[in-house]
Amino acid sequence: MTPEDIARLTALRKARDLIDREYAKPLDVPTMASHAFMSPAHFSRQFRAAYGETPYNYLMTRRIERAMALLRGGMSVTDACMEVGCTSLGSFSSRFTELVGVPPSTYRAREHRAVAAMPACVAKIRTRPSRNEANKRREALAVAAD
Repeated sequence: MTPEDIARLTALRKARDLIDREYAKPLDVPTMASHAFMSPAHFSRQFRAAYGETPYNYLMTRRIERAMALLRGGMSVTDACMEVGCTSLGSFSSRFTELVGVPPSTYRAREHRAVAAMPACVAKIRTRPSRNEANKRREALAVAAD
């Protein structure tokens, strides 16, 4: 790895840390890019190359991940949506369903005792939403329906 590669990854990590820390605040790609000292277009390309998803998708995954924890705690879907920084309940519900595989109201109604019994570090890993997992679930349902 060259010194330039290390510097680029360090800058991208600063932007990713910003997303992880400030996910509930209004964040846009230009703001994220400014933390990495890059133009928005260059930042988006570099972020996707380094982390496998766009900065906006990463932000939304963090928001959905946090919303899942709030919903497990009994918070209403609308309150969870607003708490994590989403301004549209419809967009939030669509993205939640895309990532988790069920609507937020269905997720909230499920039993979550097993997650409560796990150490927090394990629960965070086991409950993290994943586009790949959501795609696998959709494909399995499509095959089962045929």
